[in-house]
Amino acid sequence: MSESGLFGAISKTLSQLFSPPFRSVLWKSIGLTIALFIGFWVVLQASYDTFLAPMLIDYSWISTMLAWLLGAGLILGMGFLVAPVSSVFAGVFLDEIADEVEQLHYSDDPKGKPLNLAQSIGITGRFFGLVVLGNLIALMLVLFLGLGVLIFFLLNGYLLGREYFQFAALRHHSPEDVTQMQKRFGSEIFFAGLAIAVVLLIPIVNFLTPLFAGALMVHVYKRIAHKSA
Repeated sequence: MSESGLFGAISKTLSQLFSPPFRSVLWKSIGLTIALFIGFWVVLQASYDTFLAPMLIDYSWISTMLAWLLGAGLILGMGFLVAPVSSVFAGVFLDEIADEVEQLHYSDDPKGKPLNLAQSIGITGRFFGLVVLGNLIALMLVLFLGLGVLIFFLLNGYLLGREYFQFAALRHHSPEDVTQMQKRFGSEIFFAGLAIAVVLLIPIVNFLTPLFAGALMVHVYKRIAHKSA
């Protein structure tokens, strides 16, 4: 994709990013994420009070230290996982995003078919696992080699571009056809993935990653599909 093509796709995406349908998906994904973490906190606290605390009743200082460590660990874990987890939940609603983009910008094209449940779960599950793994690798590299930011962009650019392009393209093509498109237009998909990685890197703004990525890749897919026709 040329610079003008990519920037044009980004511009179209940003112009629609805060529309009511997009905001609806954002609030639903954030709400489900918060509910998940609250539930996890309740289970963790109950498990600690039921099983661990009684064993340490004669060692109150150890019990207090462990409680603080568990709390701090959970907060750090939430900070690291909140964006990937919200993206998983948002993935359930990505077809709504794609429908809005296609209706507004590509109303004359055939309407995409929503992914079946297995496809949707597969893509969002892989996205979660790959992004968490990618960020862990980047964190290790920045600690030991100082290359974390570069690795972050390159790795997430590839992973995000790949997964979100599949989402957009599978609404219109078979998995085999999508694989061929990815091989032929890999560089265009990668550069679009780098744009998504920028959004993922910014705190708070990274909650918008699945909305931005889903909409952007619809534009990228449409451009590639028209070139392939």
